[in-house]
Amino acid sequence: MKTTLVFTLFFLLLLPAVAFCQGQPMAPEQVYQKVCSVCHNTGVAGAPKLGDKEAWAPRIAEGIDKLYASALNGDGAMPAKGGNSDLSDTEVRETVDYMVDKSK
Repeated sequence: MKTTLVFTLFFLLLLPAVAFCQGQPMAPEQVYQKVCSVCHNTGVAGAPKLGDKEAWAPRIAEGIDKLYASALNGDGAMPAKGGNSDLSDTEVRETVDYMVDKSK
C-alpha cells in the first residue's frame, strides 16, 4: 500500500513536467514571464513596459493585427516570437492579448 501511494504521488508530481516537455501550450502569463518580461519589464531597446498606458496607446491604436504581426514576425529590436521559436502562433497572440489588457 505504501509503495503504491509513493508511486501515485510521484506520478502526479511528474505529470505536469512531462506535459510541459511534450509541448503543452503555456498560459499567456507563463509566456510573458518566461519570454517577454526580459524586455517589457525594463523597457530595454524601446520595448513598451507592461502596464505603461501612455507607451502602449499608439501601438494599440494601430490595431491588434499589427501587434500580432510584430510579435510573430519581429519588429525593430524585437525578434520574432520574442526569440522563442518554440512558441505557437496561438501562444504568441494570446500573450499579446494579455499584455494589451494589462496596458489599457
